Amino acid sequence: MTTSCCGGRPTATTDMTPLPDDDRTLRLHIAAMDCPTEEALLRRALADEPGILALRFDLIRRVLTVAHDGADEASIQSRIAATGMSAEPLEDATTEAPPSPPAEGWGRLGLAAGLALTAELLHWFAPALGWAPPLLALAAIGLAGLATWKKGWIALRHRSLNIHALMSVAVTGALLIGQWAEAAMVLVLFTLAERIEARSLGRARDAIRGLLDLAPATARQRQDDGDWREVAAEAVPIGSRVRVRPGERVPLDGEILSGRSALDESPITGEGLPRDKGPGDVVFAGTINQQGEFDYRTTRGADDTTLARIIHAVEEAQASRAPTQRLVDRFAAVYTPLVFALAIVTALAWPLFGGAWTEGLYRALVLLVIACPCALVISTPVTIVSGLAAAARAGILIKGGHFLEQGHRLAWLAFDKTGTLTEGKPRLHHWQAWDTHGSGQVHAPLALALAGRSNHPVSRALAEALSKELSGELSKEPSNGPADMPDAITERPGLGVEACLGERRLWLGNRRLAAEHGVEASLLEARLAPLEARGQSPVILGEADRPLALFAVSDPLKAGSREAIAALHRLGIQTLMLSGDNRHSVAAIAAEAGIDEARGELLPEDKLRLIEAKASQASIGMVGDGINDAPALARADIGFAMGGAGSDAAIETADVALMDDDPRKLPRFVTLSRATRRVLIQNITFAIAIKVLFLGLAFSGHATLWIAVFADMGASLLVVANGLRLLKQAPDK
Repeated sequence: MTTSCCGGRPTATTDMTPLPDDDRTLRLHIAAMDCPTEEALLRRALADEPGILALRFDLIRRVLTVAHDGADEASIQSRIAATGMSAEPLEDATTEAPPSPPAEGWGRLGLAAGLALTAELLHWFAPALGWAPPLLALAAIGLAGLATWKKGWIALRHRSLNIHALMSVAVTGALLIGQWAEAAMVLVLFTLAERIEARSLGRARDAIRGLLDLAPATARQRQDDGDWREVAAEAVPIGSRVRVRPGERVPLDGEILSGRSALDESPITGEGLPRDKGPGDVVFAGTINQQGEFDYRTTRGADDTTLARIIHAVEEAQASRAPTQRLVDRFAAVYTPLVFALAIVTALAWPLFGGAWTEGLYRALVLLVIACPCALVISTPVTIVSGLAAAARAGILIKGGHFLEQGHRLAWLAFDKTGTLTEGKPRLHHWQAWDTHGSGQVHAPLALALAGRSNHPVSRALAEALSKELSGELSKEPSNGPADMPDAITERPGLGVEACLGERRLWLGNRRLAAEHGVEASLLEARLAPLEARGQSPVILGEADRPLALFAVSDPLKAGSREAIAALHRLGIQTLMLSGDNRHSVAAIAAEAGIDEARGELLPEDKLRLIEAKASQASIGMVGDGINDAPALARADIGFAMGGAGSDAAIETADVALMDDDPRKLPRFVTLSRATRRVLIQNITFAIAIKVLFLGLAFSGHATLWIAVFADMGASLLVVANGLRLLKQAPDK
């Protein structure tokens, strides 16, 4: 028997099975579908419909996507209608579901509450008017409770033991034993609590839905005839020229062609300070143009912008259940049928022990109200969703509730060096021939030829600087011109590159590569140690076993690295640097940043081995660029990608992505994770305590039906409100 709670779990796609890759899908907007109660009903209703391949429930937009193989779409809609819900077809995958209308009938509910309260007062203080309470109660039920009753009997018909079913049985039983006023009060209080709870949960849902409104629906596109025209953003092809005026939002991702401005990128990065942008700079959909007008070329479609991928990632994250939520769901699946069975036993056995059958039935009805673990089941998802939304606002993209919840356990954080704690833009500090009496110019073309064939950041910096120098931008001295292009280029991860130029065997790399080619260790130490002690990375150009030139590359710390490490230490988290750079340079950078431990000259497999060793002792996170450190990121308990705003690697591969490469967001993540954990514990403890208390009160005869409803729904509202507090967490806290 399916169990569920009364409150909505504001998740996105609750069924994460990939839909078949074909066009046979039916998208339905179901306005009444916003929690697992309705989802369970729909699953049962459609379970045996021929031709259905998969179901995907998007509870945020209230959209059901049905993948089918020639199923009768009219029959599908008919089955949905049989559950008491109506389905409106959406034309295609890009059609946005209409917003659900606000709940109406507050006047009817207020009148029903007045009638129910009057019936209760007459029952206690005017027993002579015995005919009045039933009439007033029936009027109150007719005004406010028929919808709940109908949902309850539909749920029972589909063998779903949800809160509507439990309430319907409890109210029906109360009417049968003459508790008219209590039956009316139960339905009125339940309906009122549902309305308030739906509005409260809407805040968590709106925190995610609000992201959808950041990118404008239209773009000012240049036409073939040179005119500018407002067109739908989704109709703008990649490569189009789009103009953005001051005060407007950027509609699509792209690259500035002309003009300069300052853009507020807080919707993407969480940082409020505007960033100056000019020709060649990247802009993101949803960011705000604060100053000048500019034109840019679009690089992504409307459904593939950075903002769209962030929204998609957060929705996917909501769908993945956190460990605590899975535990609570398993508990609820046992608890509800168990208490339901206990209620039946109580009703049947009470007269056997000398009690009146009406008293036994009444206590059983109280148990039915207590049987639904509303507050317990809803406490976890609303807290997780609020935490995910708060993180997204701060520019921290968390790929699942599991990672948000488990972040509080982190004892270690391991960092890559280049691009993580440093700026990731190495610069050539200086260079010279290995033989200090010779000229380095003769070797520059060879170094450029090798460095230009490598993707490593140090090689790219070297190639850029040498290219400028050889072209005369940095030096006016004549050079020997470009070198012949080497062939058979081989990149050695963590070491450098090797190549052949005719009979010559050339190499460009670090100390370890030089040692492999037979350069004496004492000679390397004497020449490289002074550079490494200053935090510079030496790069050696050599031929066979003979060094030719020495290059010193430096990569300064990011502005926020020291602050981030200090904040992590205050949180009790130890830090470790893992780098392929030489150990002396790594030690110098680690000391400057305040890192606890530093390991240098590591290959990717060495980083993986060290992460595994730490993971066997305590929970560890790995912070890297999402590509070169992939093995270590995958093995760590949580992988953090410093991929930069809009990086595919950050959004698609990491557990957590810091959207602006700012390491200061790491302590913010830990703080938010710990706050989420505290709220989870508070909510679960409170929900269980309420259930235990009212189980005792039910058997002792001190709990009435309407008080049980008030306590049950009140507990649900309190845990929702407590979970929503996470939405108010300031990004810089």
